[in-house]
Amino acid sequence: MFDFGGVLTTSPFEAFARFERARGLPTGFLQLVNSTDPHDNAWARLERGDLDVAGFARAFEAESRALGHGVDGRDVLGLLGGDLRPEMVEAVRRCGARFATACVTNNFTPEETAAPPGVAAAFDLFDVVVESRTAGVRKPEPRIYRLACEAVGVGPEEVVYLDDLGINLKPARAMGMHTIKVDDPSAALSELAAVTGLDLVG
Repeated sequence: MFDFGGVLTTSPFEAFARFERARGLPTGFLQLVNSTDPHDNAWARLERGDLDVAGFARAFEAESRALGHGVDGRDVLGLLGGDLRPEMVEAVRRCGARFATACVTNNFTPEETAAPPGVAAAFDLFDVVVESRTAGVRKPEPRIYRLACEAVGVGPEEVVYLDDLGINLKPARAMGMHTIKVDDPSAALSELAAVTGLDLVG
C-alpha cells in the first residue's frame, strides 16, 4: 500500500522552500499553515472534496494572512506537481506481480493544475486506488486505511504501507500495518525488499 505524492513522486516540500525564499516568507511557513487546525483547515477540506479550487484559494489566503503572511492558495497548488520516481514506479510494478497493491492518497480535483506526465499510467499499476477527494475522508483519519483494506480484502496486519509523512504512518501502524517512512527512496525500497522478499533495488 503506497502513498502517491512524496513517494511515487518527489516531495513538494522542496518547491515550498523555494517559494518561501522567493517571496521572503519565513522558512516552513507553508507547512505551518497546512498544519494549523489540520483536520478542518482549507487543505483538509479541499482533499475531502468539501471545497473546490477557488474556495480553497480564498480559505488558504485567509488562514495564511491570520498567521502573518497572506498567500494565494492557487500559488501553493502550483507547487505540487512533483516528478515521478522511476524506481518507485518499478517497485509498484514488481510488487503487483506477487501481491495485491493499493494507493491511498490525499488529493483533490485538479481543475487548473496539470498532472505530471506518466501519472495516469502509474495509477493504473494499482489494483485499488483510494482517493480522499472521492472517498470523502483523508489521511490520517483511520477510516481511509480501513476503506483501502476492505477494497483489497485484507486485514491491516497483512499490509506494508509506505508514506513520506509520519503523521500518516502513525494511525496505519496503530492498526497493525508494517509502516515504512519514505525519506530516502533507496532506503525505503531496501526495507520494502527485506519485508516482501522481492528484488526491488536492482
